[in-house]
Amino acid sequence: MLAARNDDGLKKRDMPRTKLVKPRGVLHAGQDALGFVHARYWPSADLAPFVEHYWTVEWRIAQACTRATLPHPVVHVACENDEAMVGGPATRRWERVFAAGSGRVFAIKFRPGGFRPFVGVPVSDFADRVVPLREVFEGASATFARDVLASDHERAVAHLEALLRARKPRVDANLALVVDIAERIAVDRDLTRIEQVAALFALTPRTLQRLFREYVGVSPKWVIQRYRLHEVVERVEANASVDWAALAVELGYADQAHLIRDFAKLVGRTPAAYARDARAKS
Repeated sequence: MLAARNDDGLKKRDMPRTKLVKPRGVLHAGQDALGFVHARYWPSADLAPFVEHYWTVEWRIAQACTRATLPHPVVHVACENDEAMVGGPATRRWERVFAAGSGRVFAIKFRPGGFRPFVGVPVSDFADRVVPLREVFEGASATFARDVLASDHERAVAHLEALLRARKPRVDANLALVVDIAERIAVDRDLTRIEQVAALFALTPRTLQRLFREYVGVSPKWVIQRYRLHEVVERVEANASVDWAALAVELGYADQAHLIRDFAKLVGRTPAAYARDARAKS
């Protein structure tokens, strides 16, 4: 099912499960580079407990450019250049320089915890690692990435879903619980401490930490802090006037300095410098 081409000639495709949701964590999200085409698709119902969405980006650019996103507590399986790789949850911002020319990536973004049923080890084993798919999914075709990238969007998603179904994943009580917890942390800005989350779900902090190590791959404290920093980026991107001292307290930081330090460590510049850069490029 093909729709019209965009201005720089790349094909935009549509399919019934197109996902139209604003992404979180994209740095300078309002400055999407000309020459990039993005699409995201919902999973089929049987895979929805595990998969957040499928995503693709295609580009054709005349000059090199750098793009960056903040990390999410998830695993990706990505196909590019005829290679399929498993990318574990990353604790640092993702940054990539795109050389002039064209390319394409097609990928699976799992839910927080959603990758665990496909492997026999804790997801923490994949943290900050990129591993060839065939080392993780025994029996995956040597031509899997090539087949995905040679397909239109609908067939590419079908290839990805066939790969997942072949593993016969099952939803257990822990997975359902972890998914609920991670989703609540993502949307509830009042959750700023592990103890709050544990109490909300009738768990001990130690049990919560164990579940996240096994299913998510990073600590619940890390997840809380990252989602709250995503909110800070969104406010700065919106050019909102921010009372940093008040926001630090609101997000559970001891003081403004700790918030600014964490933001700078993750984003690569202070909130004020990031805001100036955003205004300069707008």
